[in-house]
Amino acid sequence: MAHVAMNVNGKLRKAQVEPRMLLVHFLRENLNLTGTHVGCDTTQCGACTVLVDGRAVKACTLFAVQADGSEVTTIEGLATNGRLHPLQEGFWEEHGLQCGFCTPGMIMAAVDLLSENPHPTEQEIREGISGNFCRCTGYQHIVNAIEWAANKR
Repeated sequence: MAHVAMNVNGKLRKAQVEPRMLLVHFLRENLNLTGTHVGCDTTQCGACTVLVDGRAVKACTLFAVQADGSEVTTIEGLATNGRLHPLQEGFWEEHGLQCGFCTPGMIMAAVDLLSENPHPTEQEIREGISGNFCRCTGYQHIVNAIEWAANKR
């Protein structure tokens, strides 16, 4: 067993974990933060995307022990004081989801994108979310949602 301590969504979380436990499983099973989805288990789909120290990371590619001492933000940590994050609002306003399975990871990837590039072009948005798959929407509404959020900020 290994000891981990990380700040998750603004709260210090400590636990004993198996050294091989993936961050996605730590978040879902130990912390009950089930908004981070397990999709492909091969880093292809991006459904497990979270922010680690402000950068988008696929949580199925990182061991929980590697996140020790880090600041981790999940989809549950984006809303503040009962107000949705602009990207969450954008996905609502622009119908950026259908089944919703990819949505948390897509939003987290977009948070990282907009932190680096507050006013991306459509092409830059498409490139910024290229590591996240959506099997339902065809992406246009997702791109519209990210543009909506960029314009609102």
